[in-house]
Amino acid sequence: MTPDPITLRQSAENQAARLPALLARAEHLAGAVLLGDHGRRRAGTGDDFWQYRPAQVGDSRRMIDHRRSAMGDTQFVREREWQIAQSVMLWCDQGASMRFNSTDALPTKAERARVLTLALAILLVRGGERVGLTGTRLPPRRGRMQVMRLAQMLSEDSDDDYSPPEHRAMIPHAQAMFASDFMGDIADVQLALTKAADRGVRGVLMHVLDPSEEAFPFRGRTIFESVGGTLRHETLKANDLRDRYLERLAARKAELQRLCALTGWHYGVHHTDSSAQSALLWLYRAMDRTVMARG
Repeated sequence: MTPDPITLRQSAENQAARLPALLARAEHLAGAVLLGDHGRRRAGTGDDFWQYRPAQVGDSRRMIDHRRSAMGDTQFVREREWQIAQSVMLWCDQGASMRFNSTDALPTKAERARVLTLALAILLVRGGERVGLTGTRLPPRRGRMQVMRLAQMLSEDSDDDYSPPEHRAMIPHAQAMFASDFMGDIADVQLALTKAADRGVRGVLMHVLDPSEEAFPFRGRTIFESVGGTLRHETLKANDLRDRYLERLAARKAELQRLCALTGWHYGVHHTDSSAQSALLWLYRAMDRTVMARG
């Protein structure tokens, strides 16, 4: 069913109203993270020394650092810092489950995930990277206008309770970051990571949870209902569900960690009552580690 013009206009106005606040919060958060002199260090064609590595087949003789090599029996090459921009592809879950917060004093999971995703994009663009969204809607580019496009698209909501990770149009050997509560079908995550790994894409999973989803503080008669309203369960003894729920949550985390280990990704958990700045710094450093692991 096609939405009527009034509904479309209201939706557009709601998204536009969120855009300045999201962009301001993301820029403020990004500004609080110090990048240092060099930003992210990678092997490549820059002028600054980065590291020594053993010589490999295909290295020319003039690449050998004879002073370092004279210290042992192995020949070493002096590598430089990579200054060629790399593509980074982002996916931020916009499903209805992300619009949950246990108290008005906390941001929703969607608000926190969007701010972290956009703040990371700002840092990467400042570092000369090309940043975009997974899928075909927003290919990686540089510049301020790209940040604006990201902010606009990240402000959109999905009607689905759970949105599967978008894995189409993955650029070979790019980097990626997925932010979600990962409450949906784990098979969708496995498919996305497997397809990414097949194309040489490495990245970071940021598991965003409300603190109540970790503690399960519910007691007595409780009605559990999905944010989208499609799922509903009533119980008279919510505390009887606690152990089973926590076991399933622990199993979900363990499976996500296993998938990340198999595909060369990094896994992290962030709770919405924790520092957004610390989470962003962890994200930025984790993205850096994916580059170093590739090298």
